[in-house]
Amino acid sequence: MATIDVTEENFEKTVSADGITIVDAWADWCGPCKQFAPTFEKASENHEDVTFAKLDTENNQQLAAALQIQSIPTLMAFRDGILVFREAGALPPAAFEDLITQVKGLDMDDVRKQVAEQQKQAEGEN
Repeated sequence: MATIDVTEENFEKTVSADGITIVDAWADWCGPCKQFAPTFEKASENHEDVTFAKLDTENNQQLAAALQIQSIPTLMAFRDGILVFREAGALPPAAFEDLITQVKGLDMDDVRKQVAEQQKQAEGEN
């Protein structure tokens, strides 16, 4: 699957869908973003079961601010609507492949349990 563009209008729907969505937050002026783009594109061709989305932070500044993106590129991985990975910086191809493999291998029942526990703790602190 080729990459898709996400915007303020379709971001939430895209990342909350079942399955895995990997988002690359980038800008046209960003050198590391341009260097990472071929790695991201190649991975999208190798993993047809994963949605690969590009977020242009310049054209979607409100969304980038809401996501608290402070440096680019920033990679985010969502699985079944849950953010399971977020990190600024471009990954080399082997590390990116490893990340995709790890996200595919997650025990989502365990992840949901951890999220529920974190929410419960946060509510207890308020």
